[in-house]
Amino acid sequence: TKRDDVERGQVLAKPGSITPHTKFESEVYVLSKDEGGRHTPFFKGYRPQFYFRTTDITGSCELPEGVEMVMPGDNVQMTVTLIAPVAMDEGLRFAIREGGSY
Repeated sequence: TKRDDVERGQVLAKPGSITPHTKFESEVYVLSKDEGGRHTPFFKGYRPQFYFRTTDITGSCELPEGVEMVMPGDNVQMTVTLIAPVAMDEGLRFAIREGGSY
């Protein structure tokens, strides 16, 4: 494989060694305002950017039954559905951001 054949966010791997996914279960801690995170809660259907390794992709958040919103400083288990597949293994860490929030 030539360097020019690989784009930002792509993964080089032995065939069958890693699987691309669009949907996954996650455990998330939402940074508080004092930690440089959110100032306001988010609700089901929230569609931020998910950052994996060197790529970012939009995804939607499905909150657990009975959870209406997630406050800054909360821990939450949620299902994420990405708009395109990303190569990932269990335990892969990621960041969640929205426009202008770095």
